[in-house]
Amino acid sequence: MTFLDRHLLVDGVRLAYRDRGEGDPVVLVHGTPSYSHEWRHVAPAIEAAGHRVITYDLLGYGDSERPLDRDTSVAAQTELLLSLLDELGVTCPTLITHDIGGAIGQRVAVLHPGTVRRLMLIDTVSYDSWPSETWREIIRTRLESYAGMSAEDFEAMMTRQLTMTVADESVMTGDELRAFLAPHRTPIGRTSFFEHQVRHYDSRWTEELTDRLGEIAVPVRIVWGREDRWQPVSYAERLVKDIPGAELVVVDGAGHFLMEDDPDRLTREVLDFLAGP
Repeated sequence: MTFLDRHLLVDGVRLAYRDRGEGDPVVLVHGTPSYSHEWRHVAPAIEAAGHRVITYDLLGYGDSERPLDRDTSVAAQTELLLSLLDELGVTCPTLITHDIGGAIGQRVAVLHPGTVRRLMLIDTVSYDSWPSETWREIIRTRLESYAGMSAEDFEAMMTRQLTMTVADESVMTGDELRAFLAPHRTPIGRTSFFEHQVRHYDSRWTEELTDRLGEIAVPVRIVWGREDRWQPVSYAERLVKDIPGAELVVVDGAGHFLMEDDPDRLTREVLDFLAGP
């Protein structure tokens, strides 16, 4: 299902991961509704450029364990990432983060200063930008009924969601669409989507950082698809003002899944960022 090829017990749960290359460590943190598959075009190029690259599936996502008795909020995922780094002996990596992975990255940079060397935020959630009003209403009033929808209705819903992630909708068709749907095509996968992802869509984890983003003391590059339908560019413009020294790159013709619309451009941005201080 993914290009991950290793598993590790971290704080009593199993995480799937990939650890390749040598040199300065780089950790790729994916978002939702996604998994490490989204980094398949980016990770090999970073490895080839002389970096140790760690890619993993968040708890409850992709090939990682999906325990129904564990917290999978971005707050809990932040602590789990720090434990994973300890297990792997990784210190002061660069974090390349996307969507809710960006919330994890923000939390690490603010709440655990000195833990990371650099931070890239790609079409990230922030402030009160998530979840959408539709998901807020579903979480508040109809989550249980949604969790019980048929496999056909669920796949249709997920297909609509995934199609919205790209500017060029032809990108999210055929084999590519099937790859993003794959983790959800079982009863466990459908349950996991609601329990591990949707149930934990909660902006309090980023809103509590709003007045503390100025404490981030590492280089930050914000990279955004101009046609992102989920996270408007206005949030990127707000972040670049609130994070000291941050720089903003807006990519035309790209949506929320920038790594699908323009993987070559994103790879260039990552490599350029890694070449800096």
